[in-house]
Amino acid sequence: MKVILKETIDTLGIVGSECKVAPGYARNYLLPQGKAILATDQNRKLMEQAKAKLELQIAKEQKIAEEMSERIKQVVCNIKAKVHEENRLYGSVTTHDIKESMNAQNIEIERRAILLAEPIKEIGEYKVAVRLYKDVEPEITVNVIPEEKE
Repeated sequence: MKVILKETIDTLGIVGSECKVAPGYARNYLLPQGKAILATDQNRKLMEQAKAKLELQIAKEQKIAEEMSERIKQVVCNIKAKVHEENRLYGSVTTHDIKESMNAQNIEIERRAILLAEPIKEIGEYKVAVRLYKDVEPEITVNVIPEEKE
């Protein structure tokens, strides 16, 4: 089923783009949530008319993402974790832990925007990318440090 996006969705595309999705995804999520409309001739004409408005919105989102990118580049997340011998962690540091650390620094990011290939299982310093917008992926520094024993 073809739909035209009314807002940017990371996995599908940007505002105004036409994409093919599964019928159930369109019927059950995109259309009821108002995130997309069916790609009919009439809707295509309406989107053409709103194209200038959409381009302004895209430029605005891009600018906001770039400003946020500059702010995020300087972020250092210090995460304390329990460690046993050989600097291995008892558990692991995941995107949830990184999100919590960023929230503590007054930076709101969605957990799925943090691009962590696999959970961190050793202490040390890591560079982790954060996807803010299409082609805007600043890297943050994550320091995993051992928790002090009492």
